[in-house]
Amino acid sequence: MSTFPLRIGTPDGLLYEGEVSRLVCRTISGDLAILPRHCNYCTALGMGEAHIVLEDGSRKTAACIGGMLSVMNGTCRVLATTWEWKEDIDAQRAEDARKRAEAKLAEGGLSDKEYRIVKAKLQRALVRLGVKE
Repeated sequence: MSTFPLRIGTPDGLLYEGEVSRLVCRTISGDLAILPRHCNYCTALGMGEAHIVLEDGSRKTAACIGGMLSVMNGTCRVLATTWEWKEDIDAQRAEDARKRAEAKLAEGGLSDKEYRIVKAKLQRALVRLGVKE
């Protein structure tokens, strides 16, 4: 199976470095798959589920929230605002955040700015919970 080098980091540090056969993540213009021999490319990341397929064919899933992705000369680098491996997500905390955001939206009376902030918090919680839209 053909692979390419991938580095995934956040402002907190390096989360993954190794060979993968595929990376799939959400960009600001839709879902994207990076495969070996991908052309040079750079894009902003959106908010959604991401996964990598390792050399042995196993899949590792994460919640990705914002950042940048670049492919340069065969090497892919992801610098995410937030990248949380599925097994590291505190589901109860995410569920609590979802409930708080939904309650705030149900209350109403929010300014446009407050509404956008609460909607973003709700979206982050849903991504962490793996809820598909």
